Amino acid sequence: MYPGEWAAKRPDEPAVIMGDGETLTWAELDARSNQFAHLLRRAGLERGDHAAILMENHVRYLEVMWAALRAGLHLTPINWHLTAEEAAYIVDDCEARVLVTSAACADAATGLVDATPRVVRRLMIDGVADGYESYEEAVAELPTTPIADESLGEAMFYSSGTTGRPKGVLKELPEATPWLLPEDDPRRAPAPLFGFDDRTVYLCPAPLYHAAPMAFVRGVHANGGTVVVMERFDARWALEIIEREHITHSQWVPTMFIRLLDLPEEVRTSFDLSSHQMAIHAAAPCPVAVKHQMMDWWGPIIWEYYAGSEGVGITIIPPDEWLAHPGSVGHAGAAVVVLDENDDPLPAGETGRIFFVPTRKMEYKGDPDKTAGATSKQGYITLGDIGHIDGDGYLFLTDRASFMIISGGVNIYPREAEDVLIGHPAIADVAVFGVPHPDLGEEVKAAVELHDGFEPGDELAADIMAYCREHLSAFKCPRSVDFEEHLPRLPTGKLYKQQLRARYWPAR
Repeated sequence: MYPGEWAAKRPDEPAVIMGDGETLTWAELDARSNQFAHLLRRAGLERGDHAAILMENHVRYLEVMWAALRAGLHLTPINWHLTAEEAAYIVDDCEARVLVTSAACADAATGLVDATPRVVRRLMIDGVADGYESYEEAVAELPTTPIADESLGEAMFYSSGTTGRPKGVLKELPEATPWLLPEDDPRRAPAPLFGFDDRTVYLCPAPLYHAAPMAFVRGVHANGGTVVVMERFDARWALEIIEREHITHSQWVPTMFIRLLDLPEEVRTSFDLSSHQMAIHAAAPCPVAVKHQMMDWWGPIIWEYYAGSEGVGITIIPPDEWLAHPGSVGHAGAAVVVLDENDDPLPAGETGRIFFVPTRKMEYKGDPDKTAGATSKQGYITLGDIGHIDGDGYLFLTDRASFMIISGGVNIYPREAEDVLIGHPAIADVAVFGVPHPDLGEEVKAAVELHDGFEPGDELAADIMAYCREHLSAFKCPRSVDFEEHLPRLPTGKLYKQQLRARYWPAR
């Protein structure tokens, strides 16, 4: 359901609570999203048109999201860490006709005005800048009642762009009206999968420009739950909010788990987390040892899923099943297949490309070659991951296809070494990748971020490499170690290895 349904039932109860305590009631969320939906129509946008949002986690983010969704638009959220040039490419490529940003993003926002000629209205929250009008003033006098032609819209996220420029994931718009979406429609996920209802209090510690946080926020709201949004992630603050707001559900990426585990024991045990019923994680592989530690701390409440911005399928593994099949991302069932290089199915235990039997149509906007490259001869869709299905039908991810190292003709999957090295007491974060070698073609390198109190040096590098060889075959382990102040990882948990690899592959 849309916010209007819950505004009628519980107008003064909170729909959104920010980490700093600012609150938006259901009545306010409904009224504000209706006002912006009217602005979209008056700007000439109709069902199927595009809008974009470039903004930090902000209380008004949710009203912009719901306005676009109830106006039947494609909404593209943009990573506010991007440069003006990178953001301008996405705004123009997605064909956005309305752009919403904030004063906090003013530097980037002003830098993309000339490069985005399709935009007919540019609005800025919390201030104004060259080329932008005040969002607050633009919507102030507009009706707070719904537009006459409400219809369901959809988000259009852009791929990470590890090779070449990112591409938008364009999904077909649903035909149902907002309040009549069939119960079995995949757009209702993740609400039915994780039990969201009007008693849910969901913690979003990640950026809303990422696909998973927005999908979960939308799912919680559709079922009448309250969304608590952190302006930024901080491990201790997250625990404080779980206690303060009596959080029932939360969503994380593995990097956040590692930051939480890095807190001193006396800090980790000082908060009342008894309201916490379900912690959900995805977006990046979670080392088995890290997840075991989280289970030991929080108990068997940690669920994992595997999906992507493409929205073509999902696997889920509850905590009890994961403990019986550690490292799995869920039972494959009939929804997932593993194929060889000829798109033929592989038997259990053999590694190949993972494909979903799609639940809906999608394409990479303006890039039929990329769409075709992700589609098997059977019409299945891959997210670009490699893995296998074991004899019991459980799916295991090995790595991204683009990250595989070929050394002396042998395939090496960096995740194996990464999962081992994150257990080294000096390592706070790690990336393993291939670098040029005159005889082998590639050799394995590790880039590591150290915990406070450890100093980089040859002795520590040797210790790190030896530690890996204690747990893995030597050919899978790094032959050199680079020390980095910070690895190029966004708050979403995504690690941009291409930025690291590019230093060693100038010809590429």
